[in-house]
Amino acid sequence: MADTRYYGTGRRKKSVARVYLIPGTGKITINKRDIDEYLGLETLKVIVRQPLVATDTLDKFDVQVNVKGGGYTGQAGAIRHGIARALLEADAEYRPTLKAAGYLTRDPRMKERKKYGLKGARRAPQFSKR
Repeated sequence: MADTRYYGTGRRKKSVARVYLIPGTGKITINKRDIDEYLGLETLKVIVRQPLVATDTLDKFDVQVNVKGGGYTGQAGAIRHGIARALLEADAEYRPTLKAAGYLTRDPRMKERKKYGLKGARRAPQFSKR
């Protein structure tokens, strides 16, 4: 039995998503739970489906995701990145579409580290004249 699975790793902030595309009906499973059960907000579900909608493959692949780290928004972004990379592995002709939409670009924005002498990354202690 030829088990065809396409793999892609997606990252965003502290989240890492391991995404597998399996030819199927369009079922999306995240951490062994359905997408509707795992992601509460509708906007996050839209973000996850964006690469599939852009390439018109929403009902051609089942998506299995293992994601960890970060919050729901970061995880949704990581899943989107992973799906886009896995779609490239499935068919290289999707590259111009995905690249133009910006789904192949790893979002470099991260939380800035806290600096010594400050209360946060940039927040200074409250100033008092006396």
